[in-house]
Amino acid sequence: MLVLCCAIMQSCAQEKRQDYLGNWIGSLPDKNSFNFKVTLESFGTNKYQFRIANAKPLITQNFISADNNHLQFSMDNQLNFNFNLANEGDKLKGYIKSGKFYYYVTLNRVAQNKFVGDWNPLLLDDGLVSDEFFLNIDYYNERLEAYPFLGDQRSRGFWTRDFTLKNDTLSFTDANTGFHFIAILKETIELELYLLDSLITKTTLTYSDEYWEHPPPPVIRNQNTSMPEKLDDGWDTGNIKDAGIDETALRTLIDSVHAKALVNTHSVLIAKNNKLVFEAYFDGFNVNIPHDLRSASKSISSAIIGIAIDDKIIESVDEKLYNFIPEAYQYTKDSLKAEIRLKDLLTMSSGLDVNNLAEEDYYQNSNNPDSWLETVLKAPMVKKPGTYADYGSANPFLLGVSLNERLNKPLEIYMNEKLFGPLGITNYVNQTDDTKNTPYFGGGMLLTSRDLLKFGQLYLNKGQWRGKQIISEKWVEESFTKHMRLQDVKDKNEYGYLWWHDTYVIGGRSIASIEARGAGGQFIFIVPELESVVVITAGNYRNRKGNQSREVFRDYILPAMLE
Repeated sequence: MLVLCCAIMQSCAQEKRQDYLGNWIGSLPDKNSFNFKVTLESFGTNKYQFRIANAKPLITQNFISADNNHLQFSMDNQLNFNFNLANEGDKLKGYIKSGKFYYYVTLNRVAQNKFVGDWNPLLLDDGLVSDEFFLNIDYYNERLEAYPFLGDQRSRGFWTRDFTLKNDTLSFTDANTGFHFIAILKETIELELYLLDSLITKTTLTYSDEYWEHPPPPVIRNQNTSMPEKLDDGWDTGNIKDAGIDETALRTLIDSVHAKALVNTHSVLIAKNNKLVFEAYFDGFNVNIPHDLRSASKSISSAIIGIAIDDKIIESVDEKLYNFIPEAYQYTKDSLKAEIRLKDLLTMSSGLDVNNLAEEDYYQNSNNPDSWLETVLKAPMVKKPGTYADYGSANPFLLGVSLNERLNKPLEIYMNEKLFGPLGITNYVNQTDDTKNTPYFGGGMLLTSRDLLKFGQLYLNKGQWRGKQIISEKWVEESFTKHMRLQDVKDKNEYGYLWWHDTYVIGGRSIASIEARGAGGQFIFIVPELESVVVITAGNYRNRKGNQSREVFRDYILPAMLE
């Protein structure tokens, strides 16, 4: 049933026939429409057929590859595929690129010449938990714009753009997934969703005077403090008793989430002495769903820069930014900008106007005629580089652009070869910048909570994972050094190379934590004193509860560890 405060009247729909502004509600015919099966089959020498299907065939494409171990092709310059045959020979691993996302996907060999795998562009491995669908239509920027929402709160949602109205048909595109929408405007709205020109699903929407509310979250799982399940993902598991962690505090945490005292908490994981000892998921999230990390992935961007320095692709953090900037944008350089070093970007001290004309919402605004890079580089300097730190995503964004200019391979491939692959991370998404080709270092990668915990453990272990040195110990030490103090945040935290520092006082004892932080409550807490890493993910984006995850860490987890 749709969550409405009153019945929808036919007269309401007729009344809105002329402008279509307002709320429109319907339901999807199949909650599994976005669970795609991907098949790649060989037909003779270097000849392949690629297929995508849900309950019915969606896309079939034949192509020829010059290399049987590396399969790469594109469909209408919108859907791109890049797969490599894994060393063991029974898997194809690589990217499906759609919209602004690089989805890392694994296809398993099921026959001599056939590989099959799963791909859910919404990143919900178990399908949608609700069939409800909501569309808000507004008049903005002198045009009709439409904003769709799924009834499943776990979905990252759609970011629609490219609105075109022709006669009674409004078409638009989701920048995230690349889905194309066609809305036929009548007394009702007939809405169709496409991948390229293939119909994924469709629904009929009816106008409502009432505001739509998300349905309740899915059935609560029986969360407990038992030893986490050991999976084939590199994690050893243990129990909290052997780790010296108080069970009572963690049970209280679970009960508080269920009682909605800690709203929109999605996962809480604890690693102690290199073992995963506590793992809980809420609101329908599970071990297989990558979570939007927002700015917490800035710390991953820092790791990639460190690896590139270890590989001598970048000489040092003292290299100047404009040594990397393409010739077409060199005109933006002035005497102050010429002094910006990579170190200044890593420590948020570039001096650029990151709170105004180089602010993320400004350079990402779809009405901005300039590219993200040009907008940021044209922004004025407000401080001398390296002297004053203001937090802003433009700084790590420039790091990604810089590294991409130096590589002889795509940045996403380098990231996978050097970091994600060695950590055994195979279920993730890399978000791109406005080029739709280059991974965006300012934030927005999606990883599972276990994999995010791995990344934190890697740093706690001074760059090692399961005995292998992935990042140099020197880079970890430099990253954790307190280089600057952020001036535009409430606590004026000390800051490393895209890592936050904080201190929590528990029973009179001060505990230092080094943290990756992302909007909505995405956190990695690294606590060297306790040989522990904690990951918390949440969905508190617009309710002023973005710091609730810190409260969970301070009020529940640290007391449990210090019992």
